[in-house]
Amino acid sequence: MARGGFRSGAGRPKGQGKYLESTKPIRIPISLVGKVHEYIDNKCFNLPLYQSAVRAGFPSPADDYIAETIDLNKYLIKHPTATFLVRVIGDSMIDAGINDGDVLVVDRSLEVKNGNIVIASINGELTVKKILKNNRGVLLNPANKKYSPIELKDFNDNIIWGVVTSVIHKF
Repeated sequence: MARGGFRSGAGRPKGQGKYLESTKPIRIPISLVGKVHEYIDNKCFNLPLYQSAVRAGFPSPADDYIAETIDLNKYLIKHPTATFLVRVIGDSMIDAGINDGDVLVVDRSLEVKNGNIVIASINGELTVKKILKNNRGVLLNPANKKYSPIELKDFNDNIIWGVVTSVIHKF
């Protein structure tokens, strides 16, 4: 008597279930199963992006058509393995639009350029500042007149952790 093999009509009918389409089994590390479920339950974090833009000046009639959806992870994060988020404490960057409580998206893979806003570790303490390079050296410049620039010196334990690429700001 033969065992196993293909049996006509056996198994789940294709195209049924929650998603009404065929499925494919995959192997997922147990530690990531919860994240995969959360991703699926939140519809992959895609939010609607309307076709018409919002004017900051004189109002105009808006179109009611959704042009596409946006996955905020893809929109805000270019290099996922080199990106981290950090919450701001303090007001030294308010004139750059970075407020107390904001969340910064920081990319460690980007080359630091003059004028970038960066996360730096100065003697073991993290700070967010604009980097300014000139013939006298490198400064970490605040965006608030109440604070003074920090000069990076050789004897300090200085590390640039990454370049700020986005600010997540709540009202």
